[in-house]
Amino acid sequence: MKKILTILLTAILSLGVFNAKASGGEGEEPGKIDTKAIIFEHLGDRYGWEVPFNHHLSIPLPIIVRDYEGSWHIFSSARVEHGAEYDGFRIAAEGDNHGKVVGMKPGSDGAMVEYRPLDISITKNVAALIICALVVMLCVMSVKRWYVKHGMKAPRKWTAFTELIVEFVYMGVIRPTLGAKAPKFAPYLLTVFFFILTMNLLGLIVIFPGGANLTGNIAVTMVLALFTFAITNLFGSKHYWKDIFWPEVPLWLKFPIPIMPMIEVFGIFTKPAALMVRLFANMMGGHMIVIVLTLLIFIFAALGGVAVGAGTSVVSVAFSLFMLLLDTLVSFIQAFVFTMLSTLFISLAQAPAEHHD
Repeated sequence: MKKILTILLTAILSLGVFNAKASGGEGEEPGKIDTKAIIFEHLGDRYGWEVPFNHHLSIPLPIIVRDYEGSWHIFSSARVEHGAEYDGFRIAAEGDNHGKVVGMKPGSDGAMVEYRPLDISITKNVAALIICALVVMLCVMSVKRWYVKHGMKAPRKWTAFTELIVEFVYMGVIRPTLGAKAPKFAPYLLTVFFFILTMNLLGLIVIFPGGANLTGNIAVTMVLALFTFAITNLFGSKHYWKDIFWPEVPLWLKFPIPIMPMIEVFGIFTKPAALMVRLFANMMGGHMIVIVLTLLIFIFAALGGVAVGAGTSVVSVAFSLFMLLLDTLVSFIQAFVFTMLSTLFISLAQAPAEHHD
């Protein structure tokens, strides 16, 4: 055990010396380290899947755009990397379209102007969503295949672990909350749980197919919250809608000024908004803390030299590992909380009149 710790400590110190030399050993000024740009580069979406420890290489992804004349163009993202231009398109390095594919078209005065084409490219986040969906399907179908093949015999290994999680969520949250209507909504709720959990865990992995900050992207969490919003309201009972537009409160609170109905209608939209922001903020915050702790190595190395960089590496790596372990736990918790709140919102919309009070 002592030998392992010694080797690990030596590797961390070596990493610190290397990073210190790379950051400040060639006469670079401390101001040259743009921490804001680095953070948003790692947390944002891209047209390629970057290779760890090498920002000059990336796994190319297909770019699919339609120009201003209505013609479609499909090409590899490798053709427009590092400022290159292909077929009249490039990735903007600055401006409002920074990081997006742009083209050039003649303006009203005849001069060429930049424009944003219709873009349905397979970006890093889109590819990661497809990968997460496939992983969830493989996990769930493995349980199904086991019971088709072995009957009611208890599953083993990964299949048993997947079934354990399914039973924990269903028997611990969905069934007690929804009661007899649990089988109706369980497929959606379990899918949401496994999908969010898979996105969270893959986001903690540095190398492909991980590294995409999906649940730290508010567009992804918004779509998930909209699904819960749609199911809650589309399948809501008549008593649910009655309590929204004509709640059981004194008449002066709902007529002639509909104070309570307005509050209830406002509450319809605040519930999915809370789901969206809660998941986004927690996962984005975790990723950002890990990146900032890692960047401390470069910042202190640029400010204090090799010795300071080496010493900072030990603390930064230790805290980063701790935060990654904590993020692993948070990944389970956030998937569970999203599923639990979705179940609760659906249950409130399903409750009969005598239970709604």
